[in-house]
Amino acid sequence: MRTSLVLLSARLLDPISGLLPETALAVSDGRIAALGDAREIRALADSSTTVVDLGGAVVTPGLVDGHLHPVTGAELTHGLDLSGCADLDDVRDALALQASCLAPGAWLRGWGLDPNVFGDRPVEAAALAPVLDGIPALLQLFDAHSVLASDRALELAGVDGPRRFDQAAEVVCDDRGRPTGLLLEDAACELVERAAPQPTRAERRDRLAEVLRAMAATGLTGGHVMDANGDSLDLYAELDADDALPLRLRIAPWCQPGTDDDGWRELVAQQGTGGRLWRVAGVKLFMDGTIDNGTAWLEHPDCHGESAHAFWPDPDAYARIIAELHRAGVPTATHAIGDAAVRHALDSVENAVARGGAGARHRIEHIETVPDDTVRRFARAGVIASMQPTHCCDFTRADHTDNWSRRLGEERASRAWRCRDLWESGATVVLGSDWPIADHDPRAVMAGARHRRPSRDLTRPPHNPDQALTAQQALQGVTRNPAFAAGEEDHAGRLAVGHRADLTAFAEDPLRTPDTDLPELPVVLTVLDGRTTHRDASV
Repeated sequence: MRTSLVLLSARLLDPISGLLPETALAVSDGRIAALGDAREIRALADSSTTVVDLGGAVVTPGLVDGHLHPVTGAELTHGLDLSGCADLDDVRDALALQASCLAPGAWLRGWGLDPNVFGDRPVEAAALAPVLDGIPALLQLFDAHSVLASDRALELAGVDGPRRFDQAAEVVCDDRGRPTGLLLEDAACELVERAAPQPTRAERRDRLAEVLRAMAATGLTGGHVMDANGDSLDLYAELDADDALPLRLRIAPWCQPGTDDDGWRELVAQQGTGGRLWRVAGVKLFMDGTIDNGTAWLEHPDCHGESAHAFWPDPDAYARIIAELHRAGVPTATHAIGDAAVRHALDSVENAVARGGAGARHRIEHIETVPDDTVRRFARAGVIASMQPTHCCDFTRADHTDNWSRRLGEERASRAWRCRDLWESGATVVLGSDWPIADHDPRAVMAGARHRRPSRDLTRPPHNPDQALTAQQALQGVTRNPAFAAGEEDHAGRLAVGHRADLTAFAEDPLRTPDTDLPELPVVLTVLDGRTTHRDASV
């Protein structure tokens, strides 16, 4: 086989074994063909081989985001970025500046709005009315489970009161039945979204390609995609066919409440379809919403009396579908944030395995607050814990004065994102960003898992520092563990002959780089399937 790529003068860092004695590697047919010294590996090259001298850079298996939404994120992050706004005045100033540039009748789109900016005030459009008067505006809250719509946007969409939905969604209204502007969960958000102008398909494709290239530049070689909404699969297929897909994508379509027998059978039939660098593998379900907007499922309601219900009006229907998918050998990923949601998801998987035997590897996504007995069940049930540590860093505070913590109260807020407890209990912990909810940069994800401090101000104290992961655990969480979750541990996630040539090269050792400096550690080379997707000018 022809050697397509040779990397020389490298420090090879395996996430399990640590630094390897070899200093060079060769790639053939998208796989690591050989590890050795410079003389041995250089001898495998011919005139057609790309040879890169890394000058001592540290090579790891390619980094994988365990939970992201590329197509949805590319659409949601096209507009005014409100994620840096610390209070209402900041938000108003940003909106006023954007509004001054709008053409008459144009919509104002924003994203990343943190509910903490409202302080003790309710999250409602009235707080922003002075700068949005007569302007149709849709502002995505950071959790992507809720939207704040201006009065004009509600008017254009014909939303003038409460609505009934087949899932836990809500048009939030005041005591007189008038919408406040806050829309909870997709079914409610879509009421207004449909009334807003939409980008062309070509614009969406170009934006997606741009986003994926930016991800590759941060060292990402893959992602576990937690949706297949709209025409997203077609977009991935087009990029793949044009050799323009810079990430290897594992995609889980949604299964929503109300799915009948034909619906879940169609999801089963989709499994394994795809292209060279993408494939459908798994199904995504929701057991609840989010704590910040009161739609999580808690064993005891939050301080507002909310978060007391499942996303599925009939949780037993969810359990039956988990059993059917397990019987068909389909892995599932369940969004479960609150303690009741996580417990029900674990119950459902355990019952499915008891009836159908071992097989598919199931996951639970987010797991923001759970008691001790729930933590210990993950390893026993073989359920993957998929977590996003930067959500803890950037959307909560160590003193529990943030919206998430105040809603839960001290006891439950003290159980925030128990990454270390889950790891030490024997569970497989996969790390991700949930982009566009948080920055997709895997260096920031690993850093957050280690320091648990707000990225905007690293001098502030960490939230539950005893739940921090070690540097090696954090690296495993974005390499070996995602491969295991995908059932690919025999050919991915390690630096070994025969494994995929999905590689990330750092200027320095990420394990020795201080956690607060890690997000700025240069990525000098990213390789996917033996093909360079990012190369810094220094190499």
